[in-house]
Amino acid sequence: MEYAKINNINNMYNNTPSGYKCPICLAILGIENEDTWIKQEDIFYRDDLILGFISSKFVEGNEGHPLLVPIEHFENIYDLPQDCGNRIFEVAKKTAFALKEIRGCDGITILQNNELAGDQHAFHYHLHIFPRFTDDNFHRNLVKDRVSEPEERTVYAQELREYFRR
Repeated sequence: MEYAKINNINNMYNNTPSGYKCPICLAILGIENEDTWIKQEDIFYRDDLILGFISSKFVEGNEGHPLLVPIEHFENIYDLPQDCGNRIFEVAKKTAFALKEIRGCDGITILQNNELAGDQHAFHYHLHIFPRFTDDNFHRNLVKDRVSEPEERTVYAQELREYFRR
């Protein structure tokens, strides 16, 4: 079956509100305004299919976690083409190794939410990669995240940019 037909079927699982301005698409286009917290300095990776950037939301003890998103707008996992999903996971694995080396973390948590009941808050597929540390209280702190200042994210993005240049 052609992807276009599959995608049309899967649109029944879309929850994007009417008039939604996708903050991730804005960042991909290089736009920085009041509709997105993502700054161009947050970006650490880009290729023909995906973009990697540091999340503007900081979780105490796990600050500066990366996100990977498709360049093309797909709302959720139901819409995501296989080749794009494969690339996201290839880069997620490399990012996980980078976090182990750069931050010396004890583990990695990968999180990806779909639909309102699945706690999806930005209606553009995105994969979170959290560096984890023993006794970091991640699950308790996850619900108390805060929006960081752009300058707080710069060091995290720069470290990953340097890692990916090697």
